[in-house]
Amino acid sequence: MGKIRFMSQNQWNKTPNLEAWENMGLDCSAKTRMKGHVQILGELMPDIAGGQEVNADMQRFLKFYCMDAGLPYTLIWGNFTPIFYRADKFELLDSEYLCYPENVEGYEGCFNDVLSKSCNLGVFRDKSDGKIFIFANTHLWWKNGTNPDSKWYQRGSDEVRVMQVQLADEMIRKYQEKYGDCPVVFVGDMNSGYRAPAIRWAIEQGGYSHAHDVAVEYTDETSGYNGCGPNGPGKWDTRGFETAIDHILVRDMPKGAVRRFDRYSPDFYLYLSDHSPIIADIEL
Repeated sequence: MGKIRFMSQNQWNKTPNLEAWENMGLDCSAKTRMKGHVQILGELMPDIAGGQEVNADMQRFLKFYCMDAGLPYTLIWGNFTPIFYRADKFELLDSEYLCYPENVEGYEGCFNDVLSKSCNLGVFRDKSDGKIFIFANTHLWWKNGTNPDSKWYQRGSDEVRVMQVQLADEMIRKYQEKYGDCPVVFVGDMNSGYRAPAIRWAIEQGGYSHAHDVAVEYTDETSGYNGCGPNGPGKWDTRGFETAIDHILVRDMPKGAVRRFDRYSPDFYLYLSDHSPIIADIEL
């Protein structure tokens, strides 16, 4: 199996244009922004990608714009967490979608407010050599779980993110057992910094490695975040990697398999989403 490029990208769940953008003579509608997201696909050409906050309208535009651009991507529905992959290079053997619970015993409130927090999984076979691997794409709960003074604080948020990672890992392990402990690439907007409980559980108890830590040729040290949102385009956050909330985790891979861990942050992306795409080039 040769080098495969994996990508994770939060695309900002927003369909219509917004007043603040209109007042600046700008358009943040899905119809317009998805052209930029398809441009990203064309420039990076990931083999398999996981999207977060990609609503049904955005998925439709993405598919049609890819067709118009001649890009060979097939989409696996996953509510707000679709997977898109190159069907000319990979065969989909199996898939499963897991929506995380809205309510969690012991904690008040909802922990999946628009049912966008989920894990979408595909088992793929490389058409060139027949090797099999698992790709899982997730979006974890978003509220602050450590600072009661935060306007976005919700007690139990850290614990629920750990629970969601554990649920995703249970699903991943089920397919590893079925397909013979094949390699795993687990990506997503995990709403957790590198030191946060969900990422620490994945690394310390789940047996995953962060692509940032094991890449042998290049690793990016930025957070990949900007303030793009309802009030207008963003500005790049200058904080470093440990504050990043988008991650690529790997498990059961040969030493040195991860060649490159990178983020793609061109200035035009400030008008598309608040999260840079992250990529990992991996030789399985």
